[in-house]
Amino acid sequence: MNTALSKKFFSYVIPSILAFALSGVYTIVDGFFIGQSLGDTGLTAITLGYPISALVGAVGTGLGLSGAIRFTILSAQGETKKRQECFAGTTLLMLIVAGLLTAILFAFAEPILYLLGARGNMLTLCTAYARVIALGAVFQLLATGFVPFIRNMGGATVAMVAMILGFATNIVLDYAFVWALNWGMAGAAWATIIGQAVTMVAAVIFFAVKRSGFRLPKLRELCSLWKTVLIVSISPFGLTFSSIITMLFMNRFLLLYGDEQAVAVYGCIGYITAILYLLLQGVGDGSQPLISQYYGEEDRASVRAVRRLAYLTAVAVTVVCMIGVYLARAKVGTLFGASAAANAGVIRYLPLFLAPLLLLAFVRITTSYFYATEKNGLSYLLVYAEPVCTLLTLLLLPPLLKLTGVWLATPIAQVVTFVIAWAAKRRVDAKN
Repeated sequence: MNTALSKKFFSYVIPSILAFALSGVYTIVDGFFIGQSLGDTGLTAITLGYPISALVGAVGTGLGLSGAIRFTILSAQGETKKRQECFAGTTLLMLIVAGLLTAILFAFAEPILYLLGARGNMLTLCTAYARVIALGAVFQLLATGFVPFIRNMGGATVAMVAMILGFATNIVLDYAFVWALNWGMAGAAWATIIGQAVTMVAAVIFFAVKRSGFRLPKLRELCSLWKTVLIVSISPFGLTFSSIITMLFMNRFLLLYGDEQAVAVYGCIGYITAILYLLLQGVGDGSQPLISQYYGEEDRASVRAVRRLAYLTAVAVTVVCMIGVYLARAKVGTLFGASAAANAGVIRYLPLFLAPLLLLAFVRITTSYFYATEKNGLSYLLVYAEPVCTLLTLLLLPPLLKLTGVWLATPIAQVVTFVIAWAAKRRVDAKN
């Protein structure tokens, strides 16, 4: 293995892993403070309301990463003017989308959450959370969207620092708003969006110091850029949000075949596994700048070398995390203030979600490789295979196995997704 390439790879990937880990910890921090304050009720409420926040973040990641991929390819091709236009055009697109999300989510928060399964007091708690998140959508979307650009401009460490600053702010404000001021769900939401605002400001400062260049293209070129960005963004958006789509399905079926306590159990499991998923995405998206660069330079050997390093790193991270989480499984529920009964459920069902993680590691890296090299069709296939397979499994198993069938749905879907990813990778490698 090329030592220089390996060193360059880890200079991108390690900060990316840490940055994605911190983005996942945002949710855990909110869950910790709410769970300790409101118990199982709070855990259920934030589990049902979290998809709203996750949607905004996933949209930002999708648009930002898509624009950053195009930015890197243009840089590798020496297209300085088009590179600047790509950055400016993507930023404008993110601002427009953020405005639309704010209007839609604020106006329709309650009916959306009702469709997601929230009722009565639970609906009130979730709505309070979602409306604050909607008001701060521009901060969250730009924060998550700018991070890929920072990374692709050679500022992987800066991206990590920006995330750390936002995370630290979130912790301090969660304590102040949720515990000290007793603002409940709304307090957790305010802490989240202010933390994201700090990350966004740090990103803007980086761009100013870097003198990245901000040149809006003409209308025809702008529309063409937006089309390209939107097409590619479907994959990184889906990769970030697919676990949330799965969560939506699981919440509905857990309420149908179980009760609110089952949702609280899944909430605890979801917080932990979400971080593991994000660590894997950190490996994939951290390797993306190099893969896109070598792809733009038509250096296939280096593309394959980076991909191989990504697979090995993802496996190593997954094994360490699986062992650590399994050994600490008895403490997961108590971390979030779950009742003894809910914690017993976490201990029982968490291993089911840990078992297929090595397979998921392969899927995540393969998906990142596909969209980094503009193989959009195959990346779409892998991104959305898991939630589709989960839904199909949920429709088939619970009528036969009741609640047990619900718990088995996600692991089975991930095994099927792995088979699809393996076949897709072999097909691409055979052509190259």
